[in-house]
Amino acid sequence: MIIMNKLILFPILIAVVAVILTSFMLISDNASETQSEPVLNTGFTYYDIETIQKTLAQKNVTVSAPTAITDHTVKQYCAFFDKGLPRTVDYCTTTAVMDSEGNTLGNINMGGDTNSPIMAVANLETLTLESNREDVFAVFETMIETLVCDCWEEEQSEDFESISAWIDAVQTFYHDSGNRNIKSKVDNLGDTEIFLEITTKENSILQTLVILK
Repeated sequence: MIIMNKLILFPILIAVVAVILTSFMLISDNASETQSEPVLNTGFTYYDIETIQKTLAQKNVTVSAPTAITDHTVKQYCAFFDKGLPRTVDYCTTTAVMDSEGNTLGNINMGGDTNSPIMAVANLETLTLESNREDVFAVFETMIETLVCDCWEEEQSEDFESISAWIDAVQTFYHDSGNRNIKSKVDNLGDTEIFLEITTKENSILQTLVILK
């Protein structure tokens, strides 16, 4: 059964493209240590981006070929917080996400080591919640179904009957809260942690989906 945390209303002090998480117990306290083999060899892989590309292409959303990032800018794409401290990965790839008219929506990033990712992030920036709404839903749904499992309904969530219903609820809560920054979390779906964050920026809205092994 999917365990849904309540929508959390909280201030995000720094709006960055990197993932913002409160904790991730699979990460070592020593940021320089690499992940253990059991974690790296389970779940999604870098090759899954090909499935995401093909699926989204059928929905008129284009995802570019992945580009590896190994220099200091990796923290802009595959960084996160563990126990209140910033963490980065050794290896990170990024892709550009574009709508049917060729407008850039954001990116999909994966990070871990060169063999396998431990995290995947989609950062999509729109003018409003209604802007590119179908595209945002398509990207988030495709990522969860591809990288986690196509099993949301089978897990019988007590809160939301589908992925789209969850996303819609998070967006509605964001709107009803006066566009304050919020985060929602899903536990125990395919042995992963899933986060959806909505952050208000100066002239846009950043919606971030995070999937962690």
